[in-house]
Amino acid sequence: MRYRSRIADQELELRLESFGATLIVGPKGCGKTTTAKQKAASVVELQDEDKRDNYLAVARMQPSRLLEGPKPRLFDEWQDAPKLWGAVRKSVDDEQKNGLYILTGSTSREVETPHTGTLRISTMKMQPMSLFESGESDGAVSLKALFDDPSSYDGCISKLSVDELIVAICRGGWPHAVNNTSLRSQLAVAKDLFRQTCSVDMSNIDGQKRNPRWVEAILRSYARNLCTLAETKTIYGDVRATAELSESTFYDYLEALEKLYIVEDVLAWCPAIRSKTAIRASKKRNMVDPSVAVAALGLSPAYFNEDFKTLGFLFESLCMRDLKAYSSALGGELSYYRDRYGLEADAVLHLGDGRYALVEFKLGEGEIDEGAKHLLEIERLVSEHNKKEKQVPLRLPDVKLVVTATEYGYRREDGVCVVPIGCLKP
Repeated sequence: MRYRSRIADQELELRLESFGATLIVGPKGCGKTTTAKQKAASVVELQDEDKRDNYLAVARMQPSRLLEGPKPRLFDEWQDAPKLWGAVRKSVDDEQKNGLYILTGSTSREVETPHTGTLRISTMKMQPMSLFESGESDGAVSLKALFDDPSSYDGCISKLSVDELIVAICRGGWPHAVNNTSLRSQLAVAKDLFRQTCSVDMSNIDGQKRNPRWVEAILRSYARNLCTLAETKTIYGDVRATAELSESTFYDYLEALEKLYIVEDVLAWCPAIRSKTAIRASKKRNMVDPSVAVAALGLSPAYFNEDFKTLGFLFESLCMRDLKAYSSALGGELSYYRDRYGLEADAVLHLGDGRYALVEFKLGEGEIDEGAKHLLEIERLVSEHNKKEKQVPLRLPDVKLVVTATEYGYRREDGVCVVPIGCLKP
């Protein structure tokens, strides 16, 4: 099967150029091993049943023997032989070369290592596929180009229909699902991932037995509160309605879901452009991929013919997923802004060089004006802040962006760029 190029390809190249070894982490099924194999000169697959016993015996007695081979050398499922971590670390120290090893493995098993690997083993996080990687975004609009010169943007036309977008939300960015040919086989992948997370992975991650029904209840509550600022105690109260678990157990389960990269909350951006007490600093609830929320709620594409409100939250989650992937290629990170007066930016994309974009996600054409109004008001507040706080000025937003599910993209007279998600790329 043809390999679909990933945004992570270039980041992995940089890590191999910069460090002796690279550990790739991320949710189960996002394509970590397949991506690693594209850069590896040799591979040790510890789950190859024909060779597994021999590999594990060598790893126990003399792990350095497994390091012999063309470089970069990939160790898949390295957690099955924990001594490899120390052997790789020592080899990097001894050889003083970069690009020697790649480590991948299941996130459903946590391994304690005697050494951190700092400055020797670099950790790279992968996301599920974005719409650009799956081929559903034509990439007509570059996020980097918008930052470099937003005035050069003169519009675009998206070929991604709402029905196709709904399927992409329900299917998710899982490479196996993207490569499946029938709709039912595509949708089956996220459902199976959800079931495996609840019944297997949650107990395997640290060997602690956990109740699958309680996991399901937590993920359903998260799905119902997706892309909201629901307090943790609110989610716990919601879960308690159907599951008799203690608060400490609830927090333990939540931590395990974060370690599995299933739950991925978004942090707040808190500039002092209003009174500090007015800023909402709680996390925005989110999952690594909207398909997990769809599976948790037991929904199908046909359901969204009548429920556009839920679709709006799932669309925001999909946009967050894609912007995380795109921003990683630009060395950026994602947050959100909202204050108690209702002023918001669904996302704030900060680049490493200090530039940032204010972003709103709007499903339909009728919501674009409202989104643009929010972004312009935040820009005005930053400008007013700078007049009062001249010694500590805040940078004005470099890009004001409304990401939509509509057909047409354009640049408004007020400078706000309207871009369909079906046209965006890094």
